[in-house]
Amino acid sequence: MQDLRSVLQKHGFQFKKQFGQNFISDTNLLESIVSAAGVGENDVVVEIGCGAGTLTRALAERAKKVYAFDVDTALMPVLKETLAGLENVEVIFRDFLKVDLKAFEEEIGEYVVVANLPYYVTTPLVTKLLEDSEKVQGISVMVQEEVAERFAAKEDTPEYGAITAAIALKGRAKIVKRVSRNLFYPRPNVDSAVVRIDFERGRLGEVDPAAYRKTVKCAFLNRRKTLENNLVNFFKVDRALAKAILFEAGVDEKARGETLSPEKLAFLARILQEKGL
Repeated sequence: MQDLRSVLQKHGFQFKKQFGQNFISDTNLLESIVSAAGVGENDVVVEIGCGAGTLTRALAERAKKVYAFDVDTALMPVLKETLAGLENVEVIFRDFLKVDLKAFEEEIGEYVVVANLPYYVTTPLVTKLLEDSEKVQGISVMVQEEVAERFAAKEDTPEYGAITAAIALKGRAKIVKRVSRNLFYPRPNVDSAVVRIDFERGRLGEVDPAAYRKTVKCAFLNRRKTLENNLVNFFKVDRALAKAILFEAGVDEKARGETLSPEKLAFLARILQEKGL
């Protein structure tokens, strides 16, 4: 911890609350994150929010190439020191959410994402990769523990939601490591966890992604209402048609959206699409 602190202090670095900056300095933790992500010598890695570069260095020692993104240009002198001597790292000071993903992927080819993500960017970032990426093979991210629970949740649990179902369209998520808040600098108010998403495109069968996303949005429109009510309100159909659709899908008309597995949501999406909804 002292080494990282002294480097930051030497360069007069000030933490910025709006960027949700919490850096990792524990060497064992860094190595275990890289191992849990399954990074190997042929992998191209994209890191989003590289911070002081501690995870970046651990990744670079294992990977073929690392593209490290950050929005805080005040980290330039820090990274120059912490990443000194590494030839396979390219630091990019840009907001990854604003990157033209198609053009970037054409340039770098297949890759995996490994990152210690700030809370505010987690869901939009994972959503961007799920919806827009054609080349990402896996995502391993350190996030707040409660977010990790949502990513890897099973249906019919309080944690299961739209983001869980969205992930399931492209891959499988599992929590691979839980991390104490005491291993970060500065220390956050909550514990974290590393979630690994292995992409398996087509795992829910032939389903139109747009139709599936629409169905997921409908299912979680109002968690306290039945799926029948959500169908009526979201698709503007009459109650008789909503009941008929659920009967065809083999879903109880009193069921709520969060009781449907991703496979069941995909089946429902195909029926809705057949009916022009």
